[in-house]
Amino acid sequence: MAEDTVDKRKRRFLVAATTVVGGGGLIAFAIPFIQSMEPSDAVSAAGAPIDVDISKLEPGAMITVPWRGRPVWVLHRTPEQLKVLQKSSLVERLRDPESKELQQYGTEVVNWYRSLRPEYFVVVGICTHLGCVPTYRPDIAPADLGPEWPGGFYCPCHGSLYDLSGRVFKSMPAPLNLPVLPYYFKNDTLLRVGELKDKSEQNWLPQTW
Repeated sequence: MAEDTVDKRKRRFLVAATTVVGGGGLIAFAIPFIQSMEPSDAVSAAGAPIDVDISKLEPGAMITVPWRGRPVWVLHRTPEQLKVLQKSSLVERLRDPESKELQQYGTEVVNWYRSLRPEYFVVVGICTHLGCVPTYRPDIAPADLGPEWPGGFYCPCHGSLYDLSGRVFKSMPAPLNLPVLPYYFKNDTLLRVGELKDKSEQNWLPQTW
């Protein structure tokens, strides 16, 4: 075999090997760089605000996002669900229908729908009894909750019931409404959860936490 042919083959092998090693090194470098762009556990635990995209949240649907190690619910309420919240037959069954207890960050969410916009409900999904996570039960009058159930949230641990504004029913183990945390709309499809527009209320705490 000619010497120049052997040299060319060696050269091609060395180029290929260098390319593979270089590519592997690039990937190894890129992975920690990409991971460094994600919020650290320490930042999340400290309660850093988060952005929530609601552009694909259909009416009647709810999503859960983590904040301060707790589940935050974002519910897109339907017009039918909003009508139920105003019925006197429901209101008279609630412990604190006017949100007089300080379970919300400010007066702008002290209303019958407990939110900035009636259709979007943002709340910490932690039962105010012993900290269990309730389930979203939008179904009307299911067999297990009875014919008077209007839709809302049910805590499977001890049976506490909340309406679709997170207001607790009377005679329940839970003493308070679900906590409405600080948030604001950055635009029509994006929520900032965990602070207000003026960057205040980042250290907000409800009565039960």
